[in-house]
Amino acid sequence: MPTAFREKNPELHRVVVELRRAARARAAPIWSSVADRLERARHQTTPVNVGQLERIARADETIVVPGKLLADGPLSKPLTVAALSYSTGARAKVHAAGGTALSIPELLKTRPDGAGVRVLA
Repeated sequence: MPTAFREKNPELHRVVVELRRAARARAAPIWSSVADRLERARHQTTPVNVGQLERIARADETIVVPGKLLADGPLSKPLTVAALSYSTGARAKVHAAGGTALSIPELLKTRPDGAGVRVLA
């Protein structure tokens, strides 16, 4: 990992290292995939809107957003969502729909093997 990456965003670097360790330790390639997506340049990633979760995800599904979750669109089903960051409105909409908004490291602790987790990007 380039030194500039670590210096510019040490928190992101810590999350990526944690994901890579979990991927190796648990033989869970999903965490390696999330780490790869987080290492991409910011202009190569697209933020995800809550409305996209409404269209794509099933109720009670666990979703990882390797980037930022924004509040555009409605959400009516309870989801467990883990994202690198949230807009204030997005976090409120996830909670209002009966879901849970977690950070990626929090989800990694609750589901270290990655079972039942879907990456949305």
